[in-house]
Amino acid sequence: MKQLILVFLGGGTGSILRYLTSKALNGTFQNFYLGTFLVNIIGCLLIGFILGLSAKNNLLTENQALLLTTGFCGGFTTFSTFALEQQTFLKNGDVLNFTIYTVASILLGILAVMSGLWLSKAF
Repeated sequence: MKQLILVFLGGGTGSILRYLTSKALNGTFQNFYLGTFLVNIIGCLLIGFILGLSAKNNLLTENQALLLTTGFCGGFTTFSTFALEQQTFLKNGDVLNFTIYTVASILLGILAVMSGLWLSKAF
């Protein structure tokens, strides 16, 4: 139960920060979502830094890492988790699954959004 609360608190904080960042920056450039882009890249940097530092120095407890990675980074952006999983494929030399997972995630994600928009018109 404690772990669920940690994920909840971190996720809520990350989600609020993502919302505020996107709201503040997405109108900066026409046809480019600067806030969303920065959130995704910063989230990737954070999850890599947190997990790397934790593994190297045993600096964080398992619960602290859960709060910061699954919770905060997961709420801030799910793109960070996707990038971490992709890095694992590459680290293991699994280029085929890296390619399949990347292409499928992007294409199916876009198709799912389009399908959801199409379905919503029926209601």
